[in-house]
Amino acid sequence: MAKKAITTKKEGKEVKDNKDNFVLGPIMSEKASLLSNQNAYTFEIRDDSTKLTVRAEILTRYKVKPTKINIVSLQRTKVFVRGKIGHTKGMKKAIVFLKKGDTIKLA
Repeated sequence: MAKKAITTKKEGKEVKDNKDNFVLGPIMSEKASLLSNQNAYTFEIRDDSTKLTVRAEILTRYKVKPTKINIVSLQRTKVFVRGKIGHTKGMKKAIVFLKKGDTIKLA
């Protein structure tokens, strides 16, 4: 049975939410930019993603074959802000290593 893409309208534009995307987007932080100088790129991924699904997604989206992929699960942490207790968002991220000479253009 084929999965149906959900379309929503935002500001006059139709946006398709495809549930088959395992890579949600790149992570832009200081540590991630330092890793990108060493041909390692960091991406936020879905909770049910595996190394094989991330490898296939990177290959189709960026046309680059990863040599190694590390997956890290970050748990929610308690924070205390303005007198109230809250939680940060937990997430799963993938660190994708490429061979020398390959790059990924992150807009």
